[in-house]
Amino acid sequence: MANHLSESLPERTFQYQSSLPPLPVPSLEGSLTKYLDAVHPFASEKEFKATVEIVRTFQEGVGKELHQKLLQRAKTKRNWLEQWWLDSAYLELRMPSQLNVNFGGPAPYLEHCWPPAEGTHLERASISTWHILKYWNLIRTERLAPQKVGNTALDMDQFRMLFCTCRVPGVTKDTIHNYFKTESEGPCPSHIVVMCRGRSFVFDALCDGEIITPPEILRQLNYVKQRCEGEPEGDGVAALTSEERTRWAKAREYLISIHPHNKTILETIQSSLCVISLDDTKPYSSPDNYTNMTLEALTGDPTIRWGDKSYNSIVFSDGTFGSICDHAPYDAMVLVSMCWYVDQQLKATEGKWKGSDSVRPMPIPEELVFTVDQKVRSDISHAKQQYLEMTQDLQIVCYAFTGFGKTAVKQRKLHPDTFVQLAMQLAYYKIHKRPGSCYETAMTRKFYHGRTETMRPCTQEAGKWCEAMTDPKCDVNVKRKAMLLAFNKHNKLMAEAQEGNGFDRHLFGLYLIAKEEGLPIPDLFMDPLYAKSGGGGNFVLSSSLVGYTTVLGAVAPMVHHGYGFFYRIRDDRIVISISAWKSYHQTDAATLFNNFSNSLHEMLHLATTSQL
Repeated sequence: MANHLSESLPERTFQYQSSLPPLPVPSLEGSLTKYLDAVHPFASEKEFKATVEIVRTFQEGVGKELHQKLLQRAKTKRNWLEQWWLDSAYLELRMPSQLNVNFGGPAPYLEHCWPPAEGTHLERASISTWHILKYWNLIRTERLAPQKVGNTALDMDQFRMLFCTCRVPGVTKDTIHNYFKTESEGPCPSHIVVMCRGRSFVFDALCDGEIITPPEILRQLNYVKQRCEGEPEGDGVAALTSEERTRWAKAREYLISIHPHNKTILETIQSSLCVISLDDTKPYSSPDNYTNMTLEALTGDPTIRWGDKSYNSIVFSDGTFGSICDHAPYDAMVLVSMCWYVDQQLKATEGKWKGSDSVRPMPIPEELVFTVDQKVRSDISHAKQQYLEMTQDLQIVCYAFTGFGKTAVKQRKLHPDTFVQLAMQLAYYKIHKRPGSCYETAMTRKFYHGRTETMRPCTQEAGKWCEAMTDPKCDVNVKRKAMLLAFNKHNKLMAEAQEGNGFDRHLFGLYLIAKEEGLPIPDLFMDPLYAKSGGGGNFVLSSSLVGYTTVLGAVAPMVHHGYGFFYRIRDDRIVISISAWKSYHQTDAATLFNNFSNSLHEMLHLATTSQL
């Protein structure tokens, strides 16, 4: 009977956390073999020979010692990488995170029920916020179904970071403050911060222990909007979050030193469920062109976004939405999962509230007024200036390729993600006449607190195929054979990476052990081919499949001469957002998109003729 009962109970969000396997450490020989294979496309014969020798010396010498130390570390930690990754990939970085690290984009709710319409934005925001609060409550009560691949449970820990979480700047290293608690763990903050015209307000999302309704949320948002329209703009302290990290840390320390109340306000913002940004812009383009919304989400008014928050929901005045998030506490799939949930709820209700319109008596939003002086104003002004310069340099295109989508690719028995990745490789090769070192996100959530591994799509097989495709004398059968070899290699590497058998994080761990032990940096990491092939975060193409839903976002390129390339794959279309820096004149996001579209057509044609 007891067994029968447990089977009928729904699975709880975090119930598999304790049984997830630890993150494995790959074999040293395996990782180094894969590494040599990955750098090959970027090397002359002479360079490759030198690298083979460097790798051999590393494997027989210091590499062996470092690997043993890594194995020891892995015995004491269920995820040997977790803290290292958080620190090195995020918290120790000093450049402004709001544009270089954060991800953002259009929140998806347009096609089904909410075409742009001015004058509707607050009403829509109240309905959208209500669904967001429902999602928060699902996680809080552990009723959000744990995600799985087949029957394998995936790590859900990152979902604890979506709400009530904030990065806090430090002079040399930031920290993450997470105030979220599940119901069984105790009370959790339930207030929302609303930012508008350089000012901040706060109200509670619960009344008598229940989530407030859309009409009640609307009343609070209306109050904020009317206050901001009738009075002067605020100081825009939020702009400080867009600053270089050490500068922001010092400005924050100074802000706290002026008046103790400033610390209380910071704590209120940090612990809030999320930030709602009421933005006066009207960015809409069209369902096939989300460029303006994506750009506005990532580069919009810094005085109404708290760049360090794990979630800012941006409400544009034409009734469309965007979001921007700090990347440190979680990866994009967490936000994608929530946006997709909200999207589906809106679709099911046609974007309307079908409940009662009555509004219970509750406190009006309270304004959070920082005490500032001339130095703080000067810091804000500096932050705005450097942010403006950086945002003006970022180019983004977000277009839909509508020639075909997942259905047509799967009919040819090919993997849709691999199809897109190879088309991107070919597009880059056509423009730049050389292979492009590429990072694709591989998910390692099968393991305890697993996040990502690097999958490197620029394989030797992909390179040979790109050469064949751009050679007018090359026979179609040769092209087809080369394409299938590239597909098989990509699929194999992706499967290995998802099983914890990639090599990038492993090498990264060996590098950090050397650093922690005060040893000289091994030659492997000083070899020019290491960076040229993308090592140390030098990938020219930084890419990720955001999923098979309606949700898409964007990030800035990893390097000045590179591209960010994010995409979602639907049955009938592939939607891509590409970023590049304007100040690097050899890259252009629109040119890459055009070449990518042509490459998709060429590949489908190649795959189709092979079936005749």
